[in-house]
Amino acid sequence: MFHIALYEPRIAPNAGNIIRLAANNGCNLHLIEPLGFDLEEKKLRRAGLDYHDLANVTRHPDYATFIKAMGDRRILACTTKGSRFHDQIDYQKGDVLLFGSETHGLPDNVLDNIEASCRLRIPMRPGSRSLNLSNAVAIISSEAWRQHGFAGGQ
Repeated sequence: MFHIALYEPRIAPNAGNIIRLAANNGCNLHLIEPLGFDLEEKKLRRAGLDYHDLANVTRHPDYATFIKAMGDRRILACTTKGSRFHDQIDYQKGDVLLFGSETHGLPDNVLDNIEASCRLRIPMRPGSRSLNLSNAVAIISSEAWRQHGFAGGQ
């Protein structure tokens, strides 16, 4: 239904948690290299438990290859630099929810190619910098899924 894309993720347990989330909410997960970990890393396997076989995970060697694979799908940048709250958009089937790395977020050269109306953020209290990546992915992907009546869920 939706696509979750992680741009150069750095922390194995976050990726493992997101693999588990994608297995449960039906999203396709895309990992854009370089990764900050090995996919066989023990922490990744532990966080993802036995959900790796249930999730649809695709690795892309770089951002250009990822963009080409996404075709004409709408890409929504999920960033603290977003211009609108994540619940103020109508999610469409096939949307790509793009998240940056835990340490640097999405770089300007990526954000510059995504129109401002497609840059989403999660509301936070003043002075807060960001949320944990796997928590942010859960919040935004759950809102997208909710808007579609939790299609495929029970």
